[in-house]
Order: sequence, then structure tokens, then C-alpha cells
Amino acid sequence: MDTDEFESRQRAREYFHSLRVLPGAWTVIRLDGRSFSRFTEEHFEKPFDPRFGELMVGTAQTLLTELAGRYAYTESDEISLLLPPDFTLFGRSVEKLVSISAGIGSAAFTRAAGEAAHFDARIWLGVDVTDVADYFSWRQSDATRCALNGWCYWTLRQDGRSAEEASRALTGTSTSDKNELLFRYGINFTELPAWQRRGVGLWWETYRHAGRDPVRGTEVTSTRRRVRVDRELPMKAEYRELVERVAVDRV
Repeated sequence: MDTDEFESRQRAREYFHSLRVLPGAWTVIRLDGRSFSRFTEEHFEKPFDPRFGELMVGTAQTLLTELAGRYAYTESDEISLLLPPDFTLFGRSVEKLVSISAGIGSAAFTRAAGEAAHFDARIWLGVDVTDVADYFSWRQSDATRCALNGWCYWTLRQDGRSAEEASRALTGTSTSDKNELLFRYGINFTELPAWQRRGVGLWWETYRHAGRDPVRGTEVTSTRRRVRVDRELPMKAEYRELVERVAVDRV
């Protein structure tokens, strides 16, 4: 057997290995927690546990740093990481991007939580910053919808309803119906913490750092970068404007 020929035939069966993200495309890697509904019910308070929220923010920050992202957004059990059109990470390999990002996310969350957790990943592509703003507006709308549903469901569960009864009570209800349900329990949805209703955004910002030159004995300043974490994100048009500014690195 010709070993070189044999190896070539086997490598040829890695059908998706050559798949690359389109040149010049804005790219978002979205991670979702695998079986996180059961996982969070076993280990965290419902409907929103600040400990879980901080774990997701920490995981998002790790991904933003490790993969040189432009913006990261987390809501519920998902994280979206924006990569600029000119990124060259892993040669833009789709296999590498989804597998390594899921691995980094799983490892970071597990290490911080002390409980094994797993993420999967997928890729979204956009043409311009308008597409990017559309994407993150979509995910923020999903955050609001999921938060309202979650608060209603777990309010009913904590009132003694079974999982089936709570789900049935919410079937076919409108947004106003759900808000009214919460109001009957003394909960004003619009007054709940913004990070629960709108998600959390993370991006790089520059700042002036004051220091001292030990050789000359003089005060000096330098420009540095750090990750900004925003738990009070705006909504609608104002949020779109923020995303567009962050995307083109003008914040």
C-alpha cells in the first residue's frame, strides 16, 4: 500500500475542512448552552440567578479576548461574538471557528462554575454594519421575549403550578397578557434589572492610564485597552447605533 496515497484518500474525506467564511463578511459566532434548561434548574435559582449571569459574562469576556472579537453579547444561555470583516483567525476556517469557540466557552464556564457545562456554536454572516445591527437587535428582542416568558413561567411554578400547568397557562397569551399576569403577582416587568430584559454587551475601550517613570522620576500617561461590560444596554434605535459604533471601533 502506498501510504501517501492512502493518507490523501483519507484526508479527502474531511469534506468540510476547506470550508471558509466568505472574504469580507462580518461574522458572528453564536454559542448556545447544551441542555442548559435542565442544567440551570439543577444548579441555579429561577428565573434569573445573578451568579449564572456573571458566569455567562465571564465566558463572553474570555471569548472576546481569546478570539480577538469586536463585540460580545450575552443573554439567557447564549453568547454572540462579532468578528470584523478582515479577521484572519484560523484562516477563517468554519470548522475551526465553531469547534474552538465552543471549546473555549465550555472550558471557561466549567472552570468558573465548578460544574461541567457544554456549548455548541454556529456562524452567522453579514454584508455590512446594518446587517450587524439587525442581528444584535434580533438577539436583544429574543432576550426580552425569553425574559418575559421565563418570569411568567417561574412565577407560576413558584406559586405551586406544575410544569405542564404553567406551560398550558401561558399558551396563546399575548405580551400584554403576560405583563398583566406578572402585575397580579406584584411584579412590574419594566422595572426588573436591565441585564435580564436586554442582555449584556462587552467591547473594547481605550483609556488613559496614569503612572510614573521610575528612571526619570516623572509622571507619565499611556493609552491602554480594556473590556467594557455594559449591563444597562439601550434599546431599539439607540442600541442599533451603539452596535454600529462598536462594530467599526468608534467608541
